[in-house]
Amino acid sequence: MVRLDSVGLRYGDGPEILRDVSFRLKPGSFCFLTGPSGAGKTSLLRLMFLALKPTRGLISIFGRDVASLNPKFLPLMRRRIGVVFQEFKLLDHLTTFDNVALPLRVMGQRPETYRADVMDLLSWVGLADQAHAYPPVLSGGEKQRAAIARAVISRPELLLADEPTGNVDPILAKRLLHLLLELNKLGTTVFLATHDLKLVAQAQAPVLHLERGVLRAA
Repeated sequence: MVRLDSVGLRYGDGPEILRDVSFRLKPGSFCFLTGPSGAGKTSLLRLMFLALKPTRGLISIFGRDVASLNPKFLPLMRRRIGVVFQEFKLLDHLTTFDNVALPLRVMGQRPETYRADVMDLLSWVGLADQAHAYPPVLSGGEKQRAAIARAVISRPELLLADEPTGNVDPILAKRLLHLLLELNKLGTTVFLATHDLKLVAQAQAPVLHLERGVLRAA
Protein backbone atom coordinates (compact mmCIF):
# COMPACT_ATOMS: atom_id res chain seq x y z
CA MET A 1 0.00 0.00 0.00
CA VAL A 2 2.54 2.60 1.20
CA ARG A 3 6.31 2.26 1.24
CA LEU A 4 8.93 4.84 2.20
CA ASP A 5 12.65 4.07 1.91
CA SER A 6 15.28 6.47 3.27
CA VAL A 7 13.11 9.50 2.53
CA GLY A 8 14.55 12.93 3.18
CA LEU A 9 12.87 16.33 2.85
CA ARG A 10 14.19 19.87 3.05
CA TYR A 11 12.71 23.22 2.11
CA GLY A 12 15.08 25.22 -0.08
CA ASP A 13 18.56 25.41 1.40
CA GLY A 14 17.35 24.83 4.95
CA PRO A 15 18.06 21.81 7.16
CA GLU A 16 16.33 18.51 6.49
CA ILE A 17 12.82 18.37 7.94
CA LEU A 18 12.75 14.57 7.52
CA ARG A 19 15.83 12.34 7.57
CA ASP A 20 16.06 8.75 6.34
CA VAL A 21 12.40 7.94 7.06
CA SER A 22 11.54 4.33 6.20
CA PHE A 23 8.40 2.33 6.94
CA ARG A 24 5.63 0.26 5.34
CA LEU A 25 1.85 0.40 5.66
CA LYS A 26 0.11 -2.81 4.63
CA PRO A 27 -3.34 -2.63 2.98
CA GLY A 28 -6.04 -2.47 5.62
CA SER A 29 -3.68 -1.51 8.45
CA PHE A 30 -4.16 1.15 11.14
CA CYS A 31 -1.12 3.05 12.40
CA PHE A 32 -0.54 6.05 14.67
CA LEU A 33 2.17 8.66 14.14
CA THR A 34 3.20 10.50 17.29
CA GLY A 35 5.75 13.18 18.02
CA PRO A 36 6.10 16.73 19.38
CA SER A 37 5.16 19.86 17.45
CA GLY A 38 7.74 20.59 14.78
CA ALA A 39 8.82 16.96 14.50
CA GLY A 40 7.79 16.80 10.83
CA LYS A 41 4.49 14.91 11.10
CA THR A 42 2.54 17.25 8.82
CA SER A 43 5.35 17.30 6.25
CA LEU A 44 5.37 13.50 6.21
CA LEU A 45 1.61 13.37 5.62
CA ARG A 46 1.91 15.95 2.83
CA LEU A 47 4.48 13.74 1.14
CA MET A 48 2.11 10.79 1.37
CA PHE A 49 -0.71 12.90 -0.11
CA LEU A 50 1.58 13.76 -3.05
CA ALA A 51 1.47 17.46 -2.16
CA LEU A 52 5.25 17.52 -1.72
CA LYS A 53 8.13 15.71 -3.41
CA PRO A 54 10.92 14.20 -1.31
CA THR A 55 14.42 15.61 -1.60
CA ARG A 56 15.69 12.03 -1.71
CA GLY A 57 14.55 8.48 -1.16
CA LEU A 58 11.67 6.39 -2.50
CA ILE A 59 7.93 6.79 -1.92
CA SER A 60 5.61 4.15 -3.36
CA ILE A 61 1.83 4.40 -2.98
CA PHE A 62 -0.63 1.83 -4.36
CA GLY A 63 2.37 0.07 -5.89
CA ARG A 64 3.44 3.12 -7.92
CA ASP A 65 6.75 4.94 -7.55
CA VAL A 66 5.66 8.52 -6.93
CA ALA A 67 8.80 9.99 -8.54
CA SER A 68 8.08 8.30 -11.87
CA LEU A 69 4.35 9.08 -11.87
CA ASN A 70 3.07 11.24 -14.72
CA PRO A 71 1.74 14.50 -13.17
CA LYS A 72 -1.55 14.12 -15.04
CA PHE A 73 -2.28 11.01 -12.96
CA LEU A 74 -1.81 12.76 -9.60
CA PRO A 75 -5.48 13.85 -9.29
CA LEU A 76 -6.61 10.26 -9.91
CA MET A 77 -4.21 9.01 -7.24
CA ARG A 78 -5.39 11.63 -4.76
CA ARG A 79 -9.01 10.56 -5.22
CA ARG A 80 -8.04 7.25 -3.63
CA ILE A 81 -6.72 9.09 -0.56
CA GLY A 82 -8.83 10.77 2.12
CA VAL A 83 -7.04 13.51 4.02
CA VAL A 84 -7.71 15.59 7.14
CA PHE A 85 -5.26 18.45 7.65
CA GLN A 86 -5.25 20.89 10.55
CA GLU A 87 -6.25 23.83 8.36
CA PHE A 88 -9.48 21.99 7.39
CA LYS A 89 -9.57 23.33 3.78
CA LEU A 90 -13.36 23.62 3.72
CA LEU A 91 -14.83 25.71 0.89
CA ASP A 92 -16.53 28.77 2.36
CA HIS A 93 -19.07 29.08 -0.48
CA LEU A 94 -20.40 25.55 0.11
CA THR A 95 -22.64 24.41 2.96
CA THR A 96 -21.48 21.80 5.43
CA PHE A 97 -23.51 19.21 3.53
CA ASP A 98 -21.98 20.16 0.19
CA ASN A 99 -18.45 20.25 1.60
CA VAL A 100 -18.85 16.71 2.94
CA ALA A 101 -20.45 15.52 -0.30
CA LEU A 102 -17.76 17.09 -2.50
CA PRO A 103 -15.66 13.90 -3.00
CA LEU A 104 -18.79 12.08 -4.19
CA ARG A 105 -19.68 14.91 -6.59
CA VAL A 106 -16.15 14.84 -8.00
CA MET A 107 -16.59 11.12 -8.60
CA GLY A 108 -19.72 11.89 -10.65
CA GLN A 109 -22.38 10.69 -8.21
CA ARG A 110 -25.79 12.37 -8.25
CA PRO A 111 -27.20 14.01 -5.09
CA GLU A 112 -30.14 11.62 -4.85
CA THR A 113 -27.70 8.70 -4.55
CA TYR A 114 -25.73 10.10 -1.63
CA ARG A 115 -28.02 12.48 0.28
CA ALA A 116 -29.02 9.92 2.92
CA ASP A 117 -25.42 8.73 3.43
CA VAL A 118 -24.15 12.28 3.90
CA MET A 119 -26.88 13.10 6.42
CA ASP A 120 -26.22 9.87 8.33
CA LEU A 121 -22.53 10.75 8.58
CA LEU A 122 -23.30 14.33 9.64
CA SER A 123 -25.52 12.92 12.38
CA TRP A 124 -22.71 10.61 13.50
CA VAL A 125 -20.26 13.52 13.89
CA GLY A 126 -22.90 15.75 15.52
CA LEU A 127 -23.40 18.17 12.62
CA ALA A 128 -26.87 17.29 11.37
CA ASP A 129 -28.20 20.62 12.61
CA GLN A 130 -25.41 22.45 10.75
CA ALA A 131 -25.94 20.73 7.39
CA HIS A 132 -27.03 23.98 5.72
CA ALA A 133 -24.58 26.25 7.55
CA TYR A 134 -21.47 27.68 5.86
CA PRO A 135 -17.93 27.22 7.24
CA PRO A 136 -17.43 30.85 8.40
CA VAL A 137 -20.13 30.38 11.06
CA LEU A 138 -18.81 27.03 12.31
CA SER A 139 -16.57 26.70 15.34
CA GLY A 140 -13.12 25.17 15.05
CA GLY A 141 -14.37 21.86 16.39
CA GLU A 142 -17.30 21.83 13.96
CA LYS A 143 -14.97 22.52 11.05
CA GLN A 144 -12.76 19.67 12.22
CA ARG A 145 -15.70 17.27 12.29
CA ALA A 146 -16.84 18.41 8.83
CA ALA A 147 -13.32 17.85 7.48
CA ILE A 148 -13.26 14.33 8.92
CA ALA A 149 -16.69 13.55 7.45
CA ARG A 150 -15.57 14.79 4.04
CA ALA A 151 -12.43 12.66 4.20
CA VAL A 152 -14.27 9.42 5.00
CA ILE A 153 -17.51 9.79 3.00
CA SER A 154 -16.10 8.09 -0.10
CA ARG A 155 -14.46 5.25 1.87
CA PRO A 156 -10.95 5.98 0.53
CA GLU A 157 -8.33 3.27 0.21
CA LEU A 158 -5.93 5.33 2.32
CA LEU A 159 -6.86 7.89 4.99
CA LEU A 160 -4.28 10.39 6.26
CA ALA A 161 -5.35 12.34 9.34
CA ASP A 162 -3.33 15.12 10.99
CA GLU A 163 -4.53 15.70 14.58
CA PRO A 164 -8.15 14.86 13.64
CA THR A 165 -9.37 15.16 17.24
CA GLY A 166 -7.33 18.21 18.22
CA ASN A 167 -10.29 20.61 18.44
CA VAL A 168 -12.93 18.41 20.06
CA ASP A 169 -13.68 17.27 23.61
CA PRO A 170 -12.54 13.82 24.87
CA ILE A 171 -15.99 12.24 24.46
CA LEU A 172 -16.28 13.29 20.83
CA ALA A 173 -12.63 12.40 20.22
CA LYS A 174 -13.40 8.84 21.33
CA ARG A 175 -16.42 8.75 19.01
CA LEU A 176 -14.39 10.01 16.05
CA LEU A 177 -11.70 7.43 16.74
CA HIS A 178 -14.42 4.77 16.69
CA LEU A 179 -15.54 6.08 13.28
CA LEU A 180 -11.98 5.76 11.92
CA LEU A 181 -11.64 2.26 13.38
CA GLU A 182 -14.91 1.20 11.75
CA LEU A 183 -13.73 2.63 8.44
CA ASN A 184 -10.54 0.64 8.87
CA LYS A 185 -12.58 -2.56 9.38
CA LEU A 186 -14.16 -1.90 5.99
CA GLY A 187 -10.71 -2.01 4.40
CA THR A 188 -9.37 1.55 4.52
CA THR A 189 -5.73 1.91 5.54
CA VAL A 190 -5.57 4.59 8.26
CA PHE A 191 -2.48 6.66 9.17
CA LEU A 192 -3.30 8.99 12.07
CA ALA A 193 -0.92 11.65 13.42
CA THR A 194 -1.69 12.83 16.95
CA HIS A 195 -0.24 14.36 20.11
CA ASP A 196 -2.95 12.66 22.18
CA LEU A 197 -1.39 9.60 23.83
CA LYS A 198 -4.68 8.87 25.61
CA LEU A 199 -6.27 8.50 22.18
CA VAL A 200 -3.48 6.16 21.10
CA ALA A 201 -4.04 4.03 24.21
CA GLN A 202 -7.68 3.46 23.22
CA ALA A 203 -6.74 1.53 20.08
CA GLN A 204 -4.51 -1.50 19.84
CA ALA A 205 -2.53 -0.33 16.83
CA PRO A 206 1.15 0.10 15.91
CA VAL A 207 2.75 3.45 16.71
CA LEU A 208 5.51 5.27 14.82
CA HIS A 209 7.22 8.10 16.71
CA LEU A 210 8.77 11.01 14.83
CA GLU A 211 11.23 13.28 16.57
CA ARG A 212 13.36 15.97 14.90
CA GLY A 213 12.64 14.43 11.52
CA VAL A 214 13.75 10.91 12.49
CA LEU A 215 11.56 7.89 13.17
CA ARG A 216 12.31 6.42 16.57
CA ALA A 217 10.91 3.55 18.61
CA ALA A 218 7.55 4.49 20.18
